Amino acid sequence: MCRYRRVLIKTFSIGNISFIKKLTEKVKEILNMEVQYIGDIPLPYSAYNPLRKQFLAEKFLETLLLEKDFEEDIILGICEVDLFEPGLNFVFGMSSPFYSVCVVSTKRLKNSFYNLPENDSLLFNRILTESIHEIGHTVGLEHCLNIPCVMNFSNSIEETDKKGFVFCKDCIEKLNKTACSTQI
Repeated sequence: MCRYRRVLIKTFSIGNISFIKKLTEKVKEILNMEVQYIGDIPLPYSAYNPLRKQFLAEKFLETLLLEKDFEEDIILGICEVDLFEPGLNFVFGMSSPFYSVCVVSTKRLKNSFYNLPENDSLLFNRILTESIHEIGHTVGLEHCLNIPCVMNFSNSIEETDKKGFVFCKDCIEKLNKTACSTQI
């Protein structure tokens, strides 16, 4: 029996969700799993750290856990605020393999964060890349040393752009064993 049955996407106080339909379709295509958008919820304001002017990513995972109806579901949260974890300046996203929840922030994925002109196509690819990366962690994949693999670690936006949203052969094999996906 497969461990995961679907990916549910939840947004946190995002006004413009025009990219969600395309994200849903691409995640479904890449993972060969059912993917649904299940709505928007408020930001977990208890996660806000006024000294850092950032939100603690772990609190988003706790909030998403409360949204789970079935253990076999993976929940991907998308937010627009800057996330951090203790000991790190920022994170693009975070996941919990134990609870099958993950979150991705679009804040540092936008060109405007780096004082560059916006590029919607590039932004979508970055959101997709980080979403697939975090879902990969959620199903138990580790960081991969293969640079073009989506599971390669990103510490900068340039590294995110280098890797793209495709799994390498080794990670596909691990993913098929762990998540029981087919045809990836």
